[in-house]
Amino acid sequence: MVLGAVLVPGLFYALPNIFGDNPGVQIRAARTTAADTQLFDRVQGILNNESVEPLGITLGENGVRVRLATTEDQLKTRDVLQQELGRGYTTALTLLPSTPEWFERLGAAPMYLGLDLRGGVHFLMEVDLESALVRAEDRYVDTLRSTLREQQVRYVYVRRSDSGGIEVKFRDDENREKAEDIISEELRELSIVNIERDGELYIRIDIGEDVAEELQQFAVEQNMVALRNRIDELGVAEPVVQKQGDNRIVIQLPGVQDTARAKRILGRTATLEIHLVNEDHDLDTALSGAVPPGSRIYYLRDGSPILLQKRIVYSGDNIVDAAASLDTQTGGPIVTLSLDARGAAINQRVTGENVGRRMGVVYIESRSEVKRNEDGSAVLDESGNPVRTKQLIEEVITAPVIREQLGRRFQIEGLDSVTEARDLALLLRAGALAAPIDIVEERTVGPSLGQQNILQGLRSVIVGFVLVLGFMIFYYRLFGIVANIALALNLVLIVAALSLLQATLTLPGVAGIVLTVGIAVDSNVLIFERIREELRNRNTPQTSIHVGYDRAFSTIVDANITTLIAAIVLFNFGTGPIKGFAVTLSIGILMSMFTAILGTRVVVNLIYGGRRVSKLAI
Repeated sequence: MVLGAVLVPGLFYALPNIFGDNPGVQIRAARTTAADTQLFDRVQGILNNESVEPLGITLGENGVRVRLATTEDQLKTRDVLQQELGRGYTTALTLLPSTPEWFERLGAAPMYLGLDLRGGVHFLMEVDLESALVRAEDRYVDTLRSTLREQQVRYVYVRRSDSGGIEVKFRDDENREKAEDIISEELRELSIVNIERDGELYIRIDIGEDVAEELQQFAVEQNMVALRNRIDELGVAEPVVQKQGDNRIVIQLPGVQDTARAKRILGRTATLEIHLVNEDHDLDTALSGAVPPGSRIYYLRDGSPILLQKRIVYSGDNIVDAAASLDTQTGGPIVTLSLDARGAAINQRVTGENVGRRMGVVYIESRSEVKRNEDGSAVLDESGNPVRTKQLIEEVITAPVIREQLGRRFQIEGLDSVTEARDLALLLRAGALAAPIDIVEERTVGPSLGQQNILQGLRSVIVGFVLVLGFMIFYYRLFGIVANIALALNLVLIVAALSLLQATLTLPGVAGIVLTVGIAVDSNVLIFERIREELRNRNTPQTSIHVGYDRAFSTIVDANITTLIAAIVLFNFGTGPIKGFAVTLSIGILMSMFTAILGTRVVVNLIYGGRRVSKLAI
């Protein structure tokens, strides 16, 4: 009964791995939790109009998925859907398992394969280094204002110039010279040039080339750290994140099923800003063009305007943790934020001073997309690269009334869905990107080690398996056949366990399986040799079988536990491929103990139990 209770589910959960996968395209709405039937019908209509014949279209929690026969159809479908659906949807390449739907309904799914076995999704991202410099200049503008104010230097304004750099205007030479001395002393990385234009006095401040290069290098490195954090939050096993050239990052994600969400999470440059609502001035007057100084008109998600103060209370830089959940009272999605010490102090002071007033949470995201001609083809620059247009999204998520003084924790309401809350929390936890990034290339990639190496890896499993089968039959006869049945079941159970755990199998993992094939029969060898010893001591066949299994049990457990401890150590202290090897080895050891001790004994009892025998085929 125990053996059947394990083997039947094991065979069932291993079966999905024999069906393979197909190239596909996944479509998700920008905010909503899942696609609806309206989007499903729209996608189907677009494909019919473009004479695209998919293998199937499904609607699920992860959006609409289109299964296709070839990668050419996949790329064509992706381009067509991107053009027709527009900015409100994320369209991404993916690989879809060919497993029948009834398997999925019962919770059976194939295990993930790594880049070295199946390939995965490839993104080439370009860091906008110019934006990194612009951000640095904006920070220097604030620093210069506070520095000159502290040193009591009078100036007309400090602002970024449209042509680049920072421009400071003065009314007299005395203050300009004083400002030059202070900046040269306290901000030595900046270069200063005197300018006289239309009788007015200015200084132009530029970031030095060495500092600019360091800022750009930091932006790329910081983006790589943020992207790795986001990938970890997505739960992708053994990803590849590599720098390419001066401003590009290569990301490869093996075994990713929800590629649309991965694409959206990786490419988003999103943050939050907290502003107080300006309730001292009339909104209609501001909309007519008379915006009060220090204020700005923003828009809520429903399109209604709101007047906020320009001064930022605190931003995403002060957020140290974020978690998505449901409000216990309204049942709506919320994100609970935890602030650092500085953010908590500011939040406590500002909310304490403004109880009864409103506070707006502004969501800011930088998006970019390929500019297209009327026929849908990409607009190319002089170098033949696609021209990308950028769009800054600034919208007020919510503007609640401050009911009481707040502290370190703060909640955001007004989100459209649980998925949006979860994605926003993920972005805030992983950290903001130092500079915007554009996905300049997206494709599914083939196995990185080449098809020949994959075949060799699989061949090694087959050859090792066949050699062990042959040796066991030759040396132990009928008992060898029983051990071989246990070995085959052991492989099936390993595959089933990897599928249930949704683990990612890589080539080192295959090496762990090959090693398991070699050592899985060790337990049976110990049992069979013990049975032989009992037969040489002139015990009856039935007694020899019983004693052989009982006395070999402790030896088998001790031998396998020591190997299992080594595998656990490899998993805890190893990285990447070593962990993959340790996982398959650990699962293989546990399954081999089960099949060798219990599985073979059940089969032997079926053959020899309940009848008198004078000789064993061992």
